[in-house]
Amino acid sequence: MMINELIGRKVGMTQIYNESGQVVPVTVVEAGPCVVVGKRSLARDGYNAVSLGFGEKKNKRTTKPEKGQYSEDVSPKRIIKEVKTEEVESYNIGQEIKASIFKPGEYVDVIGISKGKGFQGVIRRHNFVGGVETHGSNFHRRPGSIGASADPSRVLPNMKMPGRMGGKRVTVQNLSVVVVDDSKNLLLIRGAVPGARGSLLTIKRRVSNG
Repeated sequence: MMINELIGRKVGMTQIYNESGQVVPVTVVEAGPCVVVGKRSLARDGYNAVSLGFGEKKNKRTTKPEKGQYSEDVSPKRIIKEVKTEEVESYNIGQEIKASIFKPGEYVDVIGISKGKGFQGVIRRHNFVGGVETHGSNFHRRPGSIGASADPSRVLPNMKMPGRMGGKRVTVQNLSVVVVDDSKNLLLIRGAVPGARGSLLTIKRRVSNG
């Protein structure tokens, strides 16, 4: 099992035309290049994995313990992520893993942090309808009743109420790769992915169920 995921950055959205002349909405993702920072072996660590680094980090912002993770040939990276693989010996420290590990037509899962929208009410957060807007109404955007009075005399768990919206880890599955630009390490993925422009993403090849 080779490496089937990369760390990337969301560039933005655009649209392209396919061979049939149809407009295809795509998200442009800078996928790598990721550098092999370290390796984990079954004998020493109990599992096989490769540590990938993405994004340059200033040397003055790197602590001494962090510098101990890197060899002389690898500069400090902003993000480090372990990727499980049984082919650990196939990779060398300092080797670059590029967007070319994906091919057009493949399906991927994209993981990111959704946009934070702050504290929101039930209409914005849970799509509640709300009350009437006519004169004399005292019920407009309120959540309404949240539980019985005597029994059970408490608010039940998972009640839809106002609260913090967004800013959570979100996975969007089964997005097709439309274009792979190996020279610029860009992936054009059909559809939308979580996060704002410039946010970090994890792009994983879809695991086949068949």
